[in-house]
Amino acid sequence: MDVYHLANARRADDLTGTGARLAGGRWNYIGTPVLYTASSKALATLEVLVHSPLSYVPDYYRMLTIRVPEDSLLSVPLDQLPDGWNGLTPPTSIKDIIESWIIGNRFLLLKVPSAVVAGDYNFLINPAHPRATEILITDNQPYRFDPRLLR
Repeated sequence: MDVYHLANARRADDLTGTGARLAGGRWNYIGTPVLYTASSKALATLEVLVHSPLSYVPDYYRMLTIRVPEDSLLSVPLDQLPDGWNGLTPPTSIKDIIESWIIGNRFLLLKVPSAVVAGDYNFLINPAHPRATEILITDNQPYRFDPRLLR
């Protein structure tokens, strides 16, 4: 299965989850390494833009296509998420889902709903999972954000 990761060119090849470990995210606590990927290039674009200042068009980005084994996947059902999981300030209890997944270390991937696009999904990768060695970057291209997206 292919997933997509859009990142600053300086660290695009880093699949260790360091960025999420240092900054935290919707799904993970600071200190927990997780690689955020998306089910499509369009969703990966929106997931970056939602965190960008208005009228700022990010540059020097790369779009990675990452091949992951789909037989090590756990899904988080929408009906098991707390109210407000997709809000601007989600409840921290959703991060506990990730902590359990990481500690259990049974699945390489965790499929979670996108808070940006209802009905679409992100795939979190546990870089410490034994099968992380099976992750393969199959494409790594410069990415240009269309400036019309932020005018």
